[in-house]
Parts: sequence; C-alpha cells; structure tokens
Amino acid sequence: MSLTMYSASAPQFLRVLKNLSTIITKASTHAEEHKIDAAALLHARLYPNMFPFTRQIQIACDNAKGATARLAGIELPKHEDVEQTFAELQQRIDRVIAFIESVPADKFAGSDSRKIVLPLRGTEVTFTGEQYLVSFALPNFYFHVTTAYDILRHNGVELGKRDYIGNF
Repeated sequence: MSLTMYSASAPQFLRVLKNLSTIITKASTHAEEHKIDAAALLHARLYPNMFPFTRQIQIACDNAKGATARLAGIELPKHEDVEQTFAELQQRIDRVIAFIESVPADKFAGSDSRKIVLPLRGTEVTFTGEQYLVSFALPNFYFHVTTAYDILRHNGVELGKRDYIGNF
C-alpha cells in the first residue's frame, strides 16, 4: 500500500491523540496520588513566554481537526477554548477523535494538490495540500503534543517515550 494524504494524516492524528489522552490520564492520576493541585499542571509552562499545558492541548487538537477538515475539503468544526480540567481536555480530544473518524478516506482524494489558504500573522499563506500537511500541519501538531508531554515530564509526571509513541 502506498502512502496517501489520508494515511499520512488522519491515522497519525488519531494515534497521537489517543496517546495524548493516555498521557492526560497519567497526569491526572499523578496529581491525585501526590496531592498536587491539578491547576499546577494544567497551567504549567516550560518558559514564561510559552503557552501553558492546557493551551498546548487545545492547539494540538485544533491542528489535527483543522488539517483533517482542510485536506478533506469540508467545514472546520469550531471548539471554544474553555477547558479548565483534565476531564474537559479529555472531552475535547474525544470530540476531535470522533470528528476525524467521521471523515471518510475518499474525501482526501486529490488533496495533495488542493489549494489551502491560511491567515498567518496578518497575511495569507497559500499551500498545496501536500505542502500544508508536510511543512505546516504535522510539524505544528507534533510540536504542541511534544511540548505538552515535556511540561508534564518537567513537573514530575512519570512518562516515557512509550507513552508518547504508543503502540503500533
């Protein structure tokens, strides 16, 4: 089977979002077991000018659902950024997973050459679907997932590479 725009995107987003859900469960358990206020982890940052853990999860979810919708040529679902608890972050991930799973693979046909226009920092940037996926969507998605993982690791949550990569 050859690599397609669908196989390079949707299944990858799904796998990593499910891993992220497991990581959040571990963070919640860690907070409970060590009697840590969950807000300390939810609002933790790696550096003062970086987004906190909660925002990292929101952005990772936005990247996954946004890329899926844009590549499939369908309307992008909107989610307000209101999550304040581990449970609410889990619900957001669940909504994004359900959305991605609802998009059939055939919707991605021809998306490699589909024109994708994004507003970025006050200007519009135009990509082909392939450029968008490889150069923008996937790197941004993995950046925010990795940063969320790193925030938790830095704050003592017992995570390892297997938690990030998951099972195949």
